Amino acid sequence: MAQPLDFLYPSSLFITSMSLVTFLSISFFGVLEILGIHLQYSKLWNSNSRRFKISSTAGMLLLYAPASLFGIASFAIFPESDLRSLLVAAALTFHFFKRVLEVLFVHKYSGGMALDSAIIISLSYTLSTATMIYTQHLVQGLDQPSVDLKYPGILLFLLGISGNFYHHLLLSTLRKKDEKGYKIPRGGLFHLVICPHYLFEIIQFIGVSFISQTLYSFSFTIGTIVYLIGRSNANRKWYLSKFENFPREVKALLPYIF
Repeated sequence: MAQPLDFLYPSSLFITSMSLVTFLSISFFGVLEILGIHLQYSKLWNSNSRRFKISSTAGMLLLYAPASLFGIASFAIFPESDLRSLLVAAALTFHFFKRVLEVLFVHKYSGGMALDSAIIISLSYTLSTATMIYTQHLVQGLDQPSVDLKYPGILLFLLGISGNFYHHLLLSTLRKKDEKGYKIPRGGLFHLVICPHYLFEIIQFIGVSFISQTLYSFSFTIGTIVYLIGRSNANRKWYLSKFENFPREVKALLPYIF
């Protein structure tokens, strides 16, 4: 008879400990977002803050570049990887390298970012990426989970990263050249939720978890969901406070629900 966690690889003490630490730390910042204590970037940046500020472009590159570089380096660090390990490393590397390219060539930034917030997020992304890839290396050679989710995971990852990119493109078209202000997003799923790019990012990381099938990958994804719930809710409140004509039926993250 299949056990409740037969879809996961066996977990060592290290994997279990890192899973708990990662889930709690990422979720903590999600709870802070719900309480109105925001990481200082994007539209929730407090321009009156005395914290050391860097440009949004520099901050976003600091967020994503180290994780993408580790992902690339991991192919040399773990040269004898099985298919699942290669897929996990490739998915994470592709995600963060895509974000670097979007920062350089897609997004149009107007505000700043607090350096301490950028460092916190960068460390989170880089350490989580490194741990997820290393965890996959640790379970390599163990008994495979009784249910193989890697191929559905690939489909979910491709759906998520495509939807995320599409809505990032829509956001980039809101501003004309030299415009700095924010506008109500239109197109795609923006008529249903204010953060469809977050929704597709969640789908993407669920896909990575399905490919990986480790306790750590699912813990990271659940923590990320908690954070994006808090961040999307804060974004919706921001739009409601700034635009009198913002449609109240537009939810934060899940169409018709939240």
